[in-house]
Amino acid sequence: MSTGTTTLQRWICESCGFIYEPEEGDPDGGIPPGTPFEEIPDSWFCPVCGARKRDFVPYED
Repeated sequence: MSTGTTTLQRWICESCGFIYEPEEGDPDGGIPPGTPFEEIPDSWFCPVCGARKRDFVPYED
């Protein structure tokens, strides 16, 4: 599997529509830029509405 210029999967919060961008991370939530969603701790929550990580689904353009 190539890890070249493929963009990381974005995830969307089903509660409020916030989109987690792996390239940006969530610095305020302790998630550094470049962190894949799968590597975020389960204790993380949506920075907008406070929904749990399990309330996010893969975002398709």
